Amino acid sequence: MRMVIAGGGTGGHLFPGIAIAEEFKRRDAKAEVIFIGTEHGIEAKIIPREGYPIRFLRAEGFVGAPIFRKILSAGKMLFSLVDSYRILRSLKPKIVIGVGGYASIAPVMTAFMMSVPTMIVEQNSIPGLANRILGKFARAIGITYQESMALFPKEKTFLTGNPVRMRIVKGSRSAAYKIFSLDRDKFTIFVFGGSSGAKSINMAMVNAFNHMLDLKESVQFLHQTGEIDYEYVRESYRKWGFKGTVTPFIYQMAEAYAVADLVISRAGATTLAEITAIGKSAILIPYPYAAAHHQEFNANKLVEMKAARMILDHNLRGELLANYIKELYADTGLRLEMEKHSRAVGMPDAVQRVVDIALSLSRQESGDKRLNISDRRQAIKDRRQKRQDIRQKTEDREGENRDV
Repeated sequence: MRMVIAGGGTGGHLFPGIAIAEEFKRRDAKAEVIFIGTEHGIEAKIIPREGYPIRFLRAEGFVGAPIFRKILSAGKMLFSLVDSYRILRSLKPKIVIGVGGYASIAPVMTAFMMSVPTMIVEQNSIPGLANRILGKFARAIGITYQESMALFPKEKTFLTGNPVRMRIVKGSRSAAYKIFSLDRDKFTIFVFGGSSGAKSINMAMVNAFNHMLDLKESVQFLHQTGEIDYEYVRESYRKWGFKGTVTPFIYQMAEAYAVADLVISRAGATTLAEITAIGKSAILIPYPYAAAHHQEFNANKLVEMKAARMILDHNLRGELLANYIKELYADTGLRLEMEKHSRAVGMPDAVQRVVDIALSLSRQESGDKRLNISDRRQAIKDRRQKRQDIRQKTEDREGENRDV
């Protein structure tokens, strides 16, 4: 079986796609999974490292872009449709799954027009533009939050949860100590702001050092900064004397989660799916410019379930962040309670649900094709029978005429 996964741009869209690919391969080692994305999205770096082929199309995001870029992006959309047609015509996939982002629009639309089964996966409580468009055409829609149900056609929408890579659930803590050169005896705080980092989180963490000097010998950090702030943050750790590993990007996320006693991060849907799948206590700082404030909504649900603390970005200060860290470090019982509630929220089997639906669509399509072939054969038989009946009637009339 051959399938296509389209989308990306950010880790929040891409990593659920990788989880789906892994589950397909787990069920059928001979299955072929091909990704479609853009050369400037995160998928261009990540997918080759994961060992999957990727095809690129000409597409560009237009949400929040200036008017000139929006016009240019609209023009590129035509090219992306052409690219998608060429790719899908050559691959002949059994199903195309869109995982969000502007790179998913053209492939899913093209697959729909080519009568290839399609499915989309929505990670957030409030769908992005790409999935709002594609929801009208996809045969099935997998959602993460019940609240999304009202925003898609109900008859083809399923509450699946957000697919999480199996390796995230199986990350090795002992391997993490070696990979990241961390001390086994220290409380470990994992800080990250998404695949590109988050300046406000980086700066708040640096400013928090002055308010938590009493923990300097007891805690250590694993901090993904992004490229821009890397040098400054690394020097700040040295200046204040806090131990840990600072890096622009972490590929071994499973081990990063596994080694964490506390996570400090944004509140993207995929991040929260991963945190809750493994049951980690967290301090969440929602991205303030997320569409319809969906990250704040995401984080609020975990706060309501007593699975996390939340600091809104405009309230983010070093002292407040330090106070939360000190609270969760000192109160082991509170932290364990948060971890229990986090696991209760998680849906680690989400990827199995998504793949079940996708395979069902593919089998249904194959069955329909077989039925169509059968129908055509029956129609041929019917036409032959009609011709024979006509010939027989003609011969009977001719015989009657001869008798007369």
